[in-house]
Amino acid sequence: MKKRPALSKGEMEVARVLWELGEATVRQVHKNLPADRNIDFVTVQTYLRRLAAKGYLRTTTQGRIKVYHPKVKPQTVIRESVSDFVSRLFDGESLPLVRHLIEERGISNDDIDELRSLLDRLKKENS
Repeated sequence: MKKRPALSKGEMEVARVLWELGEATVRQVHKNLPADRNIDFVTVQTYLRRLAAKGYLRTTTQGRIKVYHPKVKPQTVIRESVSDFVSRLFDGESLPLVRHLIEERGISNDDIDELRSLLDRLKKENS
């Protein structure tokens, strides 16, 4: 499959709203953006067009209105974005990213327990 171009911060924000709605018009996406975000209608329209051009959305027409539909699942976009990020910043190594996140942002005891369980399970699977 051809690699899709990465999403800008604004495109990602609009894509999240569309994933949440399932399908939507520009007006519906614009209305469902967080209230503190002051993105105008035309900008939302531009982001949706770019997302479609990049292969993340497909469109249908209902009368004279264009309806946007997700073409790529959020988990796929997350996987591709994280993979690209890890490749560029950490030379493809995951542990430095995990270490950085834990040291810079901290981690709760509950998260430590969950991480320990995950590591135990992964160690058992690798044995």
